[in-house]
Amino acid sequence: MRTRRLRKRPAALEISAFINLIVVLVPFLLSTAVFSRIAVLDLTLPAKNTPGVAELLKENNLQLEVVIRHDALEVGDRIGGLKVRIPNTEQGPDTARLNAVMFEIKKQFPDKLEATLLAESNTPYDNIVHVMDAMRSGKSANGGTTVTDVELFPTISIGDAPVRAAQ
Repeated sequence: MRTRRLRKRPAALEISAFINLIVVLVPFLLSTAVFSRIAVLDLTLPAKNTPGVAELLKENNLQLEVVIRHDALEVGDRIGGLKVRIPNTEQGPDTARLNAVMFEIKKQFPDKLEATLLAESNTPYDNIVHVMDAMRSGKSANGGTTVTDVELFPTISIGDAPVRAAQ
């Protein structure tokens, strides 16, 4: 008698259902993932024997700040307070007057290169760029014969302006 044997084929894996699951699951997981923003702040805490505000003012330690408000530019010192308030022109911030104020401050502090620019949240980007240009450099006439570029405060840090108290 003859026996019949079944021919066995190698088993094939059916992975199409798994691939379909991955195709749906991966975009879903990526879209629901929470991407955290990491911010690093360099803080230098004062030492125990750091001089007070009065001593810092005596040393002429300038911490220049320019605040862009919707109606004016406020130039001041972080320690000493507001120095000059420059009202806006019809075209926007008065960058020519700001540049002249920067020249005067640079004469008093020739070695200082740093300044901070603080802008209100609704300040147009174009205004920020023009104010930064006025703070960074200017033109000077040496004896009226030649005009040269003068570096004022090229190292500019940008931040949010403090909220003004209700008037």
